[in-house]
Amino acid sequence: MLGIGAVCALVRAERGPSMLDRVVAVDVVVATVLGSVALVSAWTLRSDLVPVLVVLALVGFIGSVTVARFAAADRDEEKRILTREEAKAEREARRRAELEESGTEEGS
Repeated sequence: MLGIGAVCALVRAERGPSMLDRVVAVDVVVATVLGSVALVSAWTLRSDLVPVLVVLALVGFIGSVTVARFAAADRDEEKRILTREEAKAEREARRRAELEESGTEEGS
């Protein structure tokens, strides 16, 4: 069953059509390899394969999170880290906008 799942995922990774389809397919392949190693470890009673399982799980998780982070649709302003001056100017602009908004509400 794991082999069939891995073959189906490899076909999806090859055909695509989008980059996210390929990433999910690679994630499924990593999960099937992880399951296969876990089965071999349980069947042969080898506890020395547990670190391999941990490393595979971490690689799969970190890879998925990294791709999800870069694939997320953010505004251009949110894609970079602000300098201290830019962050300060942004806080002051928000504070001024809040004060102007509360001033117009009181005046109404």
